[in-house]
Amino acid sequence: MPIVIGAKRESDFTDPIGMLGDCHRRIEMFLNVLVRVAEQARGGTLSEEQRGALEAALRYFREAAPKHTADEEESLFPRLRRIENTDVRALMVRIESLEEEHVCADRSHGEVDSLGRLWLKDGLLPADQAARFLTLLFQLRDLYRHHIATEDNEVFPTAGAALSASDLQAIGSEMGARRGIKVSS
Repeated sequence: MPIVIGAKRESDFTDPIGMLGDCHRRIEMFLNVLVRVAEQARGGTLSEEQRGALEAALRYFREAAPKHTADEEESLFPRLRRIENTDVRALMVRIESLEEEHVCADRSHGEVDSLGRLWLKDGLLPADQAARFLTLLFQLRDLYRHHIATEDNEVFPTAGAALSASDLQAIGSEMGARRGIKVSS
């Protein structure tokens, strides 16, 4: 990602909740890239810039986004489930819904990836497949709009307040391990 002067510095593994929010900004950015390329090219020949953008966005959702889902489902959510706190208990139904949305998003991303790779390989995408590609992206955009708002505005603030420092440190270490980075304690 390019550096923007005056932009908020991204979080690191010492602030795993902040990192999860930062990842949401990348999800939004790469999804917008996919939508923009699909709307501009409509399955036609891709410019060099569009091709590079499509490849990068598909790679992000294939390689990095699943780690974000694992960060939530394997590190954050299980720890929240163990907390006996009214605010956290009230959030559990929302968390179950978020996990179901992860399954839906993964399925859609699988189809987007297949269609995107086909487009990159063949140089063109037939009209019906180009329409399906764009429809999937619009559905993902709608899903993420709600999903990310719930996590950013409800789950993450509650988690930040309810989790212990040792839980946050463990989550950060696990997130690092998923990315092949040893996080010092």
